[in-house]
Amino acid sequence: MVGLGSGAEREIEDIALTRYACYLIVQNSDPRKEVVALGQAYFAVQTRRQEIAEEYESLTEDQKRLLVREDLRAHHKSLSSAAKEAGIKKPFEFAAFYNEGYKGLYGGLTKNDIAKQKGISRNHDISDYMGSTELAANLFRATQTDEKLRRENTKDKHEANKTHYAVGKKVRQTMQELGGTMPENLLKVTISENTTHIGKDAFRKCDMLIIYTKEGSSADIYAKQNKIPVIYLK
Repeated sequence: MVGLGSGAEREIEDIALTRYACYLIVQNSDPRKEVVALGQAYFAVQTRRQEIAEEYESLTEDQKRLLVREDLRAHHKSLSSAAKEAGIKKPFEFAAFYNEGYKGLYGGLTKNDIAKQKGISRNHDISDYMGSTELAANLFRATQTDEKLRRENTKDKHEANKTHYAVGKKVRQTMQELGGTMPENLLKVTISENTTHIGKDAFRKCDMLIIYTKEGSSADIYAKQNKIPVIYLK
């Protein structure tokens, strides 16, 4: 029902429009009207999102990895800030906090366990040795934990640890439900040219592994010796 100028009401028929029809109407209407302005803003945002998605898909694996790596670095800073607000202050407390997230996502593996599996020193940043898919899983873990800690106004470090573990586990569960490969078994691993030693059993049971590295690096030699496919980074 719609109101008429006389105070009376009249029943009108509902009309279902396609998305494209809505787009054409909004783009050719008066932007001074609030509903039109909101509609134009909505389609502008959605168009840009699609452009970004298409741009991302056109990137090489190494470009994707670097892009997501920078996002993860930024969100880890925000997550550390949220953890600090929850009562985590000391370095060993932060280490324990992040380990809970890793254990949830990697099926019980700690940061050091992951480093060992990747054949790198525990002092290295493990995210520098992840492919884009593994980085994306960790980015989701970080953003969702950050948001949950702030939303629930967590002020207890033990609760913060539990939250990080629970979110990591939920991300892992989602990957399982979608039929994805678990983070610790992902097929792609990027190894820095600065890496000089890789453990003998670093990639045990990773039968479909592909190593991304610089040509002539220790990782390149390791891949050839162990008959592991290798893709060279530019």
